[in-house]
Amino acid sequence: MAPARAGSAPPAVKLSHVSKTFRLPHEHYHTLKERALHPFRRRTFDLLQAVDDVSVDIAQGEFFGVVGRNGSGKSTLLKCLAGIYDTDSGIVEVNGPLSPFIELGVGFNPDLTARDNVIINAILLGLSRRQAEGRFDEIIAFAELEEFVDLKLKNYSSGMHVRLAFSVAIQVDADIVLIDEVLAVGDASFQQKCFDEFHRLKAAGRTIVFVTHDMSAVERFCDRAMLIESGRIVEIGEPASIARQYNHLNFRRMRQEAAEFGGPETLKGARVAEVISARFERDDGEPQFETLQGDPSCARMEVQFHADTVDPIFAIALQNERGNTAFGASTQLTYGPTGRFAAGTTAVVRVRFDNWLAPGRYRLFASVARDGARVDPYDARQDISSIIVHASRSGGGAADLPHAFEIDRL
Repeated sequence: MAPARAGSAPPAVKLSHVSKTFRLPHEHYHTLKERALHPFRRRTFDLLQAVDDVSVDIAQGEFFGVVGRNGSGKSTLLKCLAGIYDTDSGIVEVNGPLSPFIELGVGFNPDLTARDNVIINAILLGLSRRQAEGRFDEIIAFAELEEFVDLKLKNYSSGMHVRLAFSVAIQVDADIVLIDEVLAVGDASFQQKCFDEFHRLKAAGRTIVFVTHDMSAVERFCDRAMLIESGRIVEIGEPASIARQYNHLNFRRMRQEAAEFGGPETLKGARVAEVISARFERDDGEPQFETLQGDPSCARMEVQFHADTVDPIFAIALQNERGNTAFGASTQLTYGPTGRFAAGTTAVVRVRFDNWLAPGRYRLFASVARDGARVDPYDARQDISSIIVHASRSGGGAADLPHAFEIDRL
């Protein structure tokens, strides 16, 4: 739930009927010569309504999620809030110092060392030089780059670059923090450090506006969330409810687009059954976002049937950060016939397994399919949830199976 508001305390952020439109020209001049040869050519434009009449109050100390499909306008809205874009209409009110973590590393100079870039960027983000120098060791330690302080940034990997940029960004002392998909890259261990930092910021009473595609992160951190589509608000509410609506909207549009373009045969039966949610859960039924290697794990999916169905096949798969399937399970292989499901029935399917996956982040895929030798999915949800597996060390494979060596001398 959102933090309780003091009777006289104004919201940290207040958006009133905010709109933003971009003009997209039909013709582009690529050279000065083209412009000189056609000085009076009439230019025409398309209008893109990126943000359309958005109104919302965000309470002080609230962790507020903004979700939507690609092109829905969520990042544009965040940039209007940060003052990067001027709005066409409406009012943006911000009560307190604001720090946008929107494009990490903007202003980094690839020809300078990490040491120089840290000091310069910390100053650009609002710290004094003395503060920047005083926090330098902490920034480098958080980024785990102590051995690369004097290396030029052009020799950094993308992961090292992100770690350094985020480490600088979190040192800014601001009451309101804007975060736009900063965890899209980076390994699982660093992502977990970022999640820990979110907890610290939240405990410190910071107001956080968080734009993301990761519904697990929305349910894990947010007090409330907002779903937007085509620049307009669809719904504002509890994170779990918004996550479900986002998944419904996302996959309904995918099916519509597939049908419009003569989509694959596997989508023809999509109305028979629908995966309405899927997640990892603990023994008490609460959502689970991280686990220790070796502990029992459970993946849970809910499937709603819109027509009478006999022996549907339920399946899950876990995909690692390299895009490889590290684990898969199907009732067709290990359970057998699943029985009859009448129209209107909702099935709750749990897959329990001993988790010996290698440390890292795993994305959950869930599907329900027609029974038969040929796999014909009614519905398949990709990247619907995720979990981080922690371990003290890894054997280097997709899984670290329990094992023992035997060595004999002959």
